[in-house]
Amino acid sequence: MKNIRVIPRLDIKGPNVVKPVHTEALRVVGNPKELAKRYYEEGADELIYLDIVASLYQRNLDFDLLKSVTENIFIPVTVGGGIRTIHDINNALRSGADKVAINTYAVRRPKFLSEASREFGSQCVVLYIEAKKQKDGSYEAYTDGGREHSGIDAVEWARRAIDLGVGEILVTSVDRDGTRRGYDLDLIKRISAFSPVPVIAHGGAGDLEFLDKVIMDGKADAVSASSIFHYGDFKIGDVKNYLKAKNINVRT
Repeated sequence: MKNIRVIPRLDIKGPNVVKPVHTEALRVVGNPKELAKRYYEEGADELIYLDIVASLYQRNLDFDLLKSVTENIFIPVTVGGGIRTIHDINNALRSGADKVAINTYAVRRPKFLSEASREFGSQCVVLYIEAKKQKDGSYEAYTDGGREHSGIDAVEWARRAIDLGVGEILVTSVDRDGTRRGYDLDLIKRISAFSPVPVIAHGGAGDLEFLDKVIMDGKADAVSASSIFHYGDFKIGDVKNYLKAKNINVRT
């Protein structure tokens, strides 16, 4: 079995890390530089850093803040929020990012994924999907921090993005985000079933057994979580020890 990555996620609004519930009800939970350093020292495999209002407000990332967060972090960092140009990606990489996650602008202009992959390599480009389950059982991709309808089927969007050259897919269930009710296994399973690129599951981690299930049943390649780490329920080592005891390969 491949090594499963454990990835804390920092949702950024202004100078703070916040914790949304269903992308709303933002609660300040800490300082991004302090939390990033803590998770790095605890043994996180990577970090996800998302400015969750940049696209909504049609502004760029705060690259100075990003640089201050990443300067002493020596693990891969995926950065997203307001990425709209090749120049934005270049600035993110210069500010310490290793990969960029693109959602809103990719939905509006899918060819941007191909352009970015050709310029920086597919390993640098992550499709970020915020999905909500519909009454008919399908999933719709949302944009602008999970607030705006796209009218696009999230699973088919993942398939198309793979053809456009992305190297990874980050999937958040808007319905589960911040609820601690477990990942949306059906959503993750539908995408991982055909994806030749790694799928990162996010949204709903509340107990360690949920991470086990999304890996074993959902076939996720990596698990991302925020609440359980921000509020001190578990440390990175707790997660890795639990998964290792379940015979799931993790980096130690």
